Amino acid sequence: MDSKDQIIKALREITEEKEISLEFPEREEFGDYSSNVAMRSGAKNPAKYAAEIVTKINKIPGLPAEASAKAGFINFWLKTDVLIDSLIHNEIPAVGRGKTVVIDYSSPNIAKRFGIGHLRSTVIGQALYNLYKSLGYKVIGDNHLGDWGTQFGVLLFQITRKNLDPIKLSIDELESLYVDFHKEEEKDPFLHEEAKLWFKKLEEGNVRVKKIWRTLVKTSLAEFDRIYKRLGVSLDYAYGESFYEDKMPQVLVEARDKKISRKSKGAEIIEFSDLPPVMLVKSDGATTYFTRDLATVRYRLDTWRPDLFIYEVGAEQTLHFKQLFAAVKLLGWVKDEQFVHLAHGLIRFKHGKMSTRKGQVIKLEEILDEAVARARKLGNSDEKTAQAVGIGSVKYFDLSHQPASDIIFDWEKMFLLEGNSGPYLQYTAARANSVLRKAGFPGKLEIRNYKLEIEELAILRALIKFPEIVLASATAYSPNLLCNYLFDLAGKFNAFYNQHRIIGGENEDLKLALTTAVEIVLKNGLGLLGIETPDRM
Repeated sequence: MDSKDQIIKALREITEEKEISLEFPEREEFGDYSSNVAMRSGAKNPAKYAAEIVTKINKIPGLPAEASAKAGFINFWLKTDVLIDSLIHNEIPAVGRGKTVVIDYSSPNIAKRFGIGHLRSTVIGQALYNLYKSLGYKVIGDNHLGDWGTQFGVLLFQITRKNLDPIKLSIDELESLYVDFHKEEEKDPFLHEEAKLWFKKLEEGNVRVKKIWRTLVKTSLAEFDRIYKRLGVSLDYAYGESFYEDKMPQVLVEARDKKISRKSKGAEIIEFSDLPPVMLVKSDGATTYFTRDLATVRYRLDTWRPDLFIYEVGAEQTLHFKQLFAAVKLLGWVKDEQFVHLAHGLIRFKHGKMSTRKGQVIKLEEILDEAVARARKLGNSDEKTAQAVGIGSVKYFDLSHQPASDIIFDWEKMFLLEGNSGPYLQYTAARANSVLRKAGFPGKLEIRNYKLEIEELAILRALIKFPEIVLASATAYSPNLLCNYLFDLAGKFNAFYNQHRIIGGENEDLKLALTTAVEIVLKNGLGLLGIETPDRM
């Protein structure tokens, strides 16, 4: 039983309350943990009740913390020997053992460039994947590629009309065809009907059309894989929308049998009590994105039996996912399974929102190249280090923001060496690594009755929070919580480094143990965020 569980058990026994929560106080002077159990108890005088609880709890032998009361809250300070022991025993809890989570993330559209707008879903999704895996979950990462729909009717129309060889077309050229079509469509709206007809040919299995489509998919996947390799992103599966084509009829039959769907103006729809209706089949007989998403849920349930579904998709699809989750419940497919839409905000530039249709997309690779060039200017001449620092800066800048918030892209903030940035954390880890290299420290510690300096105590109190921060970052779907923690830890270590002599100083073994623990936590924490940590910078 860890320290937190021991404190909770003691509070339960004293108060006879079943629901006890311990939180990290907003201000460090209020202890390592804080409980509002006295405030929630219904006592007439919560402050007096809290003081009574503290008197009893401080008499419990072997309790890992000392308690005090303030304004009805009970604050706990972990004892020094517990904090020092945390340098050795500070493992992430395997709370997910025996459970499965499916994370749907990245999901770029075939035949379009990997733009900066794809970054958020990709890096947030990968961070969540890493976080849940560290907690013992079986994690399935599924890249739900946009490889079906009217957009392919657009490209098929353009390629056949212009008599182009699809094998010779690059991603950039394919996207230009898409942009040019929509410019023409503004003058001739009938072109949209042409695109729909070409997509219908694809759905019907036209041999020539399907061959062109396969070529576009192959070209796109090769490009995506190259970008993923640069980002250090690896997904388990890449089942595109087309994968579910032969699985939709079963979904439609079930919806009809359960009287979930009905005909409306030649189309087939599902109606909800509190949401707008959705279309399963269009009036021309073509299926919809929604039907494919239902088939996707059915497949994932049957194949992986997940306890939790996480869709890391932009906020503009919030209504779609509300309707999808509602339809899944109407169909009676789930009992205790959870469905979460993690709706991320946009990455904006000063000129505003980007649009593929208008040709205003900024290539992600251009951003990565510029970031690496800036990392070189910081003195990282080694190419591997420059790549790690440059790409890490872009990923950390995204992840340090709360997922739902919009981001204003800012190169200066991205490379702050004295602020909340990837390079600052990487540099701090490299600094700790440099100290340990010089000391040749074996990483062992004899626990003694040390008198801890303020800076040492601050690091110990920060280190013990790491496992819970990882858990909170996952369960709140907020990698930014881990970013904030790592930034705080780095600041505490740099204050300690600037104030004390580590090698050859007093209590050298403790100082080196602290340095080792900080280096490990920074490296592991950044690793969970998908960011490499160079040994030297």
